[in-house]
Amino acid sequence: MIYLVTVALALALALSLRALWKQNRALHDLEQAARRGQPLLHDESPAAYLPAWAVLTEAVNRLITQNNSLQQQRSDQLAQLEATLGNLREAVLIVDGANYIHLANRALREIFPGARDLVNLRLELIVRSGPFLEYVRATREGTVLPREEFEIIDGDHTLWIEASGAPIPSPDGKSQWALFVIHDMTNQRKLERVRRDFGANASHELRTPLSIIKGYIETLVDGHQTMELADRDKFLRTIQRHSERLKSIIDDLLALSRLESATPGLKFAPLSLTGYYGELLEEYRNRPQAAGHTLTVNVPASIGLIEADGEKLAHVFGNLIENAFKYTPKGARIELGAAAAGDGDVECWVRDDGPGIPTADLPHIFERFYRVEKGRSRETGGTGLGLSIVKHIVQLHGGTVWAESGEGGGLTIRLRLPRRQKT
Repeated sequence: MIYLVTVALALALALSLRALWKQNRALHDLEQAARRGQPLLHDESPAAYLPAWAVLTEAVNRLITQNNSLQQQRSDQLAQLEATLGNLREAVLIVDGANYIHLANRALREIFPGARDLVNLRLELIVRSGPFLEYVRATREGTVLPREEFEIIDGDHTLWIEASGAPIPSPDGKSQWALFVIHDMTNQRKLERVRRDFGANASHELRTPLSIIKGYIETLVDGHQTMELADRDKFLRTIQRHSERLKSIIDDLLALSRLESATPGLKFAPLSLTGYYGELLEEYRNRPQAAGHTLTVNVPASIGLIEADGEKLAHVFGNLIENAFKYTPKGARIELGAAAAGDGDVECWVRDDGPGIPTADLPHIFERFYRVEKGRSRETGGTGLGLSIVKHIVQLHGGTVWAESGEGGGLTIRLRLPRRQKT
C-alpha cells in the first residue's frame, strides 16, 4: 500500500514538473515571438492544448499584430513625408521628444556634409548650438516663436542657419515632435562681410587722395598770391598725382563692378599664345618703366591655340608685368611663359627674380585692397585692386590663379586656363 502511494505521488510530481516545463517553454516562446514581432502559432507552443495558454497566446498575438501595424503605419507616414519633402530646396528636419532625428531631407544633409546618416542620431551630435537646441525644445512644447538665425560651429567651420519650426504629433499620437524648415545663410553672411569690408576699404582708399587734394587746394586758395612759384608748382603736381591715383582707384572699382555683373562682356576667340606674348612684350619693352629690365618669352611652338578674350587677358598680363616693373630692381629679369597642363589645360605664368613676397602674404595678395607693404604700394601708385581684377578675369575664363615665391626671392604668378571654353 505504501508502495502504491509512493508511486502515485511520484507520478503526480512528474506530471506537475512536465506541465511546469511546458508552461515555462510556452512563456519563453511567447517572449521570443514578442521580441521578433511575429505572432506565435498555436501548434508551435508545447502548452497549446492548455486553454489558459491558448487565451494568453491569442492576446499576445493580437498585441504583436497591432504593434506591427502601428510600426508599419509610422514607417509609411515617414516614407510619405520623405517622398514629399525629400527633394525640396529648403532643408527639413523632424525630431522627436528626445531630440532623435526622424527625417532629414537632402537639402539638410548638404548643409551638414560631415554627417550624411542623420536619421536616428541625436540632434546634439549634429548641431552644436545651445540657442538652437533651446529653440527646438520651446517649439516642441508649443511656444510660438518667430523665425530666428543661429550660428553653428562645425569643426573649424562656422555655419549660419535660419530656422522656423512648428510642433507636430508623433505618428502614434502619444508624444509631441517638431518640424523645422532651415535655410543655409552662410554664403549670404560671407558676402555681407565681404561687402562691408569692401565698402570700408574703398572709403578709406578714396578718402586718402581726396583729403590730400582738398588740403592742398585749400592752401592754394588761401595763399596762392603770396606763395612762392616753386611751392605752388609742387602743390599742383601733388594734386595732379593724387588726382591720377583717385582716377585709377575709380577705374579699377568700375572694372571690378563690370566683371562681377551678370554680363561681364567677354568675347572668346581662338588665340595663339606665341604671337600674343610676342606682341604684348614688344609693347611693354618700349615703355619707360621697362628700362633696365630684361623681358623674355618662354612658350613652345607646339602650345597651339586657346579660346580666350584677348583684350581681357591683356589686362591680366599687363597688370602682372607692371607689378613686376614696380617691385623689382633695375636689371631684374621678367619672363612670360606657357606650357601644356593636364586635362587639356594650359598653364601661363609671369615670373621675376625680384625680392618676392613673404609666404604668409601669398594666400591674400588677390584680396581687394590687400598690400604686402602698404606704404610702398601707395608710393608706386598701386590701388590694391589689380590682382583682384586679375583673379576675376581668370575665373571668368574658367581658370585658377595662384602665386609662388621662393625662399631666395623671386615671384611667379601662375594662371591655369582651359584650352576650350564650355558652351
